[in-house]
Amino acid sequence: MSRRAVILAGGRGMRLRPYTVVLPKPLMPIGDFPILEVIVRQLKACGFDHITLAVNHQAELIAAFFGDGAKWGLKIDYSREDMPLGTMGPLRLIQDLPENFLVMNGDTLTDLDYAAFLDDHVASNSIFTISSFVRTHQVDYGVLEKSTNGHLTGFQEKPTMSHEVSMGVYAVSQAAVSVIPLDRLYGFDNLMLDLLSRKTPAQVRAHDGYWLDIGRPGDYAQAIDDFEKSPALFLNE
Repeated sequence: MSRRAVILAGGRGMRLRPYTVVLPKPLMPIGDFPILEVIVRQLKACGFDHITLAVNHQAELIAAFFGDGAKWGLKIDYSREDMPLGTMGPLRLIQDLPENFLVMNGDTLTDLDYAAFLDDHVASNSIFTISSFVRTHQVDYGVLEKSTNGHLTGFQEKPTMSHEVSMGVYAVSQAAVSVIPLDRLYGFDNLMLDLLSRKTPAQVRAHDGYWLDIGRPGDYAQAIDDFEKSPALFLNE
């Protein structure tokens, strides 16, 4: 079965500065590989044979590294933005997308089975499927609870909170692409709100394995450490 993926690799990586002054974020190293190469290798292992890289910032460096994908035994081509289009806007520039395909950020480290995720999306006939993860973080402050008249009613010292968040990995149908406007900034948040208003909401599938977005320095350092300890978790080729 032929599988197609679009990787969003056009961001400027502002949260990772100064690292990303020289390298675009998708080329930041995780172990012996740039994070984007880890993703390409994972997709190949999952049976994806055609990847489109949506590029903008430092596009020439990314294209020089990945070329046409022959090194990894698949096809890689490029969709270049003349202006920033957000996370979903670039999909309207790609003319040959199949009925269902994978879209993901180029800075994600996960052990998600991309093929199974896309196949589940197709089987469910969903317009858009989000891979989600429960992220836990500790609040660095004492949290106050108070009544309407200002009296303290409760107190938690640096509580731990959990939220179900998007992993930046999506399965997308052509029906969802048709909602995206042409030639303007349009993000994931815009598309989710538009799908809700149309009463065709996205589906959410929770992932209980490993996931990190390397866009923050702390998470990037954690991803490097985790990858070096257990490379086979991510690259079991």
